[in-house]
Amino acid sequence: MTITFITGANKGLGLETARRLLELGHTVILGARDRELGTAAAGRLGGRFVQIDVTDDHSVRAAAADVEAHEGLVDVLVNNAGVGGTYGVDVADLSGSDVLDVFDVNVAGVVRTTTAFLPLLRRSADPVIVNVSSGMGSLEHTHDPSRAESQVVAPIYTASKAALTMLTTQYAKAFPDVRVNAADPGYTATDLNAHSGPQTVTEGTDAVVSLATEGPGHASGRFVDRHGETSWS
Repeated sequence: MTITFITGANKGLGLETARRLLELGHTVILGARDRELGTAAAGRLGGRFVQIDVTDDHSVRAAAADVEAHEGLVDVLVNNAGVGGTYGVDVADLSGSDVLDVFDVNVAGVVRTTTAFLPLLRRSADPVIVNVSSGMGSLEHTHDPSRAESQVVAPIYTASKAALTMLTTQYAKAFPDVRVNAADPGYTATDLNAHSGPQTVTEGTDAVVSLATEGPGHASGRFVDRHGETSWS
């Protein structure tokens, strides 16, 4: 049975990913910062809740220790936790702390979680990491006037997702024994965009679920959306 740990799993894309993978027979551990919301989400779906704040080293290490004590290993790690940062603020007024707040979750949080869970992943016969990135971090997508990504000015969020996709390719090179890929959910209706996206959360999790379930023999270091492999450049 495939054991999957998902961060930010109490709502939105994380919750829907957990629901779909449970339906496919995975043992799913829902990670979330808020104990009450995470416990409730896990109870509704039939998964197990583990508290994790990806911005806190101790919390991340404690979550990994909890999983080690209960499941013993992880087959799939879905780094889904993310924040959008400050919206509605003049770009000229952005501060360094605004940047650090977003990067602490979207990039450093992935590093913390990956580092803590890597020993558990390496106990798996087919270890997989799925980083939930975004086409908003793609130079090609954000310069293509036919795409929604080109119409948005969100310098901190987009920079964090560009960094996350590059981090994914670097992890893929550094960890040849682990399949590491990035998923682009597309413009999906979630709290992150005040539910303005045209896609449902089910459509938005297609790429994540595909990468989490594709099985051995697939390549690492890819950027994948719901239609297949896509360009990040």
